[in-house]
Amino acid sequence: MIEFGWQFFALGIPAIIFGGISKGGFGSGAAFVAGAILALVLPPGTALGMVLPLFMLVDAATLKPYWGKWHWPSAKGLMIGAVPGCIIAAALYAVVDADVFRFLIGVICLAFVAFQMSRALGWLNVPTMPFSRRWAWTAGLVSGFTSFVSHAGGPPSAVFLLSQGLSKTAFQATTVLVFWAVNWMKVVPYAFLGIFSWDTLMGSILLAPFALLGAFIGIKAHRLVPERLFFAITYVLLLVTGIRLIWIAVV
Repeated sequence: MIEFGWQFFALGIPAIIFGGISKGGFGSGAAFVAGAILALVLPPGTALGMVLPLFMLVDAATLKPYWGKWHWPSAKGLMIGAVPGCIIAAALYAVVDADVFRFLIGVICLAFVAFQMSRALGWLNVPTMPFSRRWAWTAGLVSGFTSFVSHAGGPPSAVFLLSQGLSKTAFQATTVLVFWAVNWMKVVPYAFLGIFSWDTLMGSILLAPFALLGAFIGIKAHRLVPERLFFAITYVLLLVTGIRLIWIAVV
């Protein structure tokens, strides 16, 4: 039985607000940190089960403002790829060390940021990558797997979407739609694996208002922040996310 004391609220409230802001306005790149912070005071599995309903609540709150603004081929490809990703993760959840995958995704995040900075500084002159169904499926598979084991599906999908040069709204809307679907994919496997419990339900209820607050702030920030600054913030989130993933994996 978990005691919801001051440590839970001191870490959980800002973590969930931050996660809501990231999902609501900045492509979910760093939203997984909410679960990582909660894992400082809760068993990792409990944190995982507690965060999923909160993220689904944020998905529901943010889907309408971005409705129909997504890049459908990318969204479809990512969602199709996420299905086997979630299935593989569910099958291997209890036996495979997720740190290996966290490390690989972290490296991809840092490499992508370095790649984009090199382009911005004129060190590389490479055209934006066109849409590729194969790469969409691959990114979706990795996103589905990492989302299942650590709610860290944002970075691989962001790497794929940002490489296509989408507008900030198309990028955000596609991300919202994809992870609305991916999070629903995880519900039944989580239940069968025993990740949900009475404690996770109570924690989700207690933190729900702060998840909605974060989503509201994220939506407003997305509309007010200029496109160039938006992508600069997104790259910073990818950088922080990559470093955090690698740190979690090796420490």
